Amino acid sequence: MNHDLIKAVEATSFREEPLEFEIGDTVDVHCRILEGNKERIQVFNGVVIARSGSGTREMFTVRRLVQGEGVERKFPLHSPRIAKIEVKRSGVVRRAKLYYLRDRVGKAVRLKERRRNIPAKAKAKAKG
Repeated sequence: MNHDLIKAVEATSFREEPLEFEIGDTVDVHCRILEGNKERIQVFNGVVIARSGSGTREMFTVRRLVQGEGVERKFPLHSPRIAKIEVKRSGVVRRAKLYYLRDRVGKAVRLKERRRNIPAKAKAKAKG
């Protein structure tokens, strides 16, 4: 009974369209920022190193390097403060959490790019 009630309340907070990204993807997270009575969009770009939680409590962590210093930020997945997430490139990873990137510096932080399967129709359009 109690579990069904929690599910019913959480269902109202889910996003209409799910955000499609995976661990190892380099993303641009567009956040809504309130300054006084004005609202603006601020972009935080970096590599998704972790996802945690489930339901409305699901979070993801994005890491980037700023002037040689690592900066990580956790975002709630279903927050209305997140305007959109753009996937810039996908990385080849074999782990669910990429915490090992915290110890790396420079070129060692980069991940191999994952090639996406492009349907034959899209290839024909690109050529002609």
